[in-house]
Amino acid sequence: MSRAETPPEQLDVLVVGAGISGIGAGRYLRTEHPAKSFAVLEARGASGGTWDLFRYPGVRSDSDLHTFGYDFKPWRDRQAIADAPRILAYLREVVAENGLDAHIRYHHRVTALSWSSGEARWLADVERTDTGERLRLSARWVFCAGGYYRYDRGHTPRFEGRENFRGTVVHPQQWPEDLDHAGRRVVVIGSGATAVTLVPALAETASHVTMLQRTPTYVMPVPREDAVAAALRKWFGEERGHALARRKNIAQQRAVWSFAQRFPKTARKLIRWVNTRQLPKGYPVDEHFNPPYDPWDQRLCAVPDGDLFKAIGRGAAEVVTDRIVRFTGRGVLLESGRELEADIVVTATGLTVQALGGIALTVDGEPVQLSRTVAYKGMMLSGVPNLVMAIGYTNSSWTLKIGLLCEHFCRLLSHLDAHGYDAACPEPGDPDMPTRPFLDFAAGYILRAVDQLPRQGDRMPWLTSMSYHSDVKLLRSDDVADPELRLFRATGAGEGAAPDGAAAPPGEDAEPLTGPVAGRRED
Repeated sequence: MSRAETPPEQLDVLVVGAGISGIGAGRYLRTEHPAKSFAVLEARGASGGTWDLFRYPGVRSDSDLHTFGYDFKPWRDRQAIADAPRILAYLREVVAENGLDAHIRYHHRVTALSWSSGEARWLADVERTDTGERLRLSARWVFCAGGYYRYDRGHTPRFEGRENFRGTVVHPQQWPEDLDHAGRRVVVIGSGATAVTLVPALAETASHVTMLQRTPTYVMPVPREDAVAAALRKWFGEERGHALARRKNIAQQRAVWSFAQRFPKTARKLIRWVNTRQLPKGYPVDEHFNPPYDPWDQRLCAVPDGDLFKAIGRGAAEVVTDRIVRFTGRGVLLESGRELEADIVVTATGLTVQALGGIALTVDGEPVQLSRTVAYKGMMLSGVPNLVMAIGYTNSSWTLKIGLLCEHFCRLLSHLDAHGYDAACPEPGDPDMPTRPFLDFAAGYILRAVDQLPRQGDRMPWLTSMSYHSDVKLLRSDDVADPELRLFRATGAGEGAAPDGAAAPPGEDAEPLTGPVAGRRED
């Protein structure tokens, strides 16, 4: 029987991605909606997402695991800023403890999603990445948990003369297992979270490591172990101690960000003072650690126990702030005329942002252009029914928001079930609502892709909140029913007005949706 003749498998929820967001979504579905059928499709051959993909030396989180971990599972390890193996073990414990293994299907890549308002279902085109087989699945809802970047390749700018370099060039996202850097000269191009993680790790055995940056980044030392969290667990037990440590760190993250936003000059001086104390006497702090932008215009880089500064202090690593002219046979030639000789060059030059995993969307036969949609509550898209995207915070731990999104999603499913609705579709009450980029964040990897991402509006629920406390109210406490969330039924499901103030569909229940926010002003 051909694929076209084979009825697609029917699911209630299709979760795309088995990383930290997809695993969390699976756990919430198992807990809050145990009767619903769901599958978690993972294009790779293992769970864990980022924490299984990245294999470069020293890979770790730059957020504390009391907040980066799930609120339903205490983080018990002594490392608060934890390395990838510990995070991966934690995630796989969640999978095992919640019976998610049976729901995860590896080597399944979703390539396209097509929505039918008449059936109130998504049809997913799926490719088996191990066999090339193609199949289809049907689902009421899709929860896109694939993160925000391409897993198959990172971002590497074009460097003049790269082909002349006689050494090895590697991007951290494709770190070879057999790459031996011991006793070798390494140049790391970049100054973000990956670079500041790599440099001290490589410096343990390399003959010398140079972090080559075009522009400085704000870097702050943080304790690898959280003594207060450890004390709280000792005094109050694992469950209560974890909850208190989580609250403490949420408040701490918010306080640091708010202080930097309100008093950027003071925050800059404070960071500089800390850097000066960490670095050798007479070190040119302003040249290498004093960015031209304000703190938190881009994400602050955390270095556990000041390991980057320690590597610089003992002479195992250095920072060079300059621009690349070209690669040479021996290394990298800079605008200053200096040539950095290297055996290995690491291009820690960022991620390639990709919304919704690059999946092609159509709604009632019309292609969806993401840049013409507006994000609703930071989790759904205008004109796109029954689809949730999991995007976390940029100014605090990613997973804090993912947990709230999962909670809200489960409450929305309960609301639709209770009132006999099949679908929910956000639609702005004002089609001319002004919009701006989805993420107000000046990082290079975001700016490169901003025209490919959804937008945000100028008011709730169309603002993309980066405040955990605001989202607790919006996503956990407020009613899921909203005048700008249109609820409707599939053909034959019956007539009826939408309850609780939710907008009823114009005309018949199965009326095809108009194009995503057609006529909306794009400025």
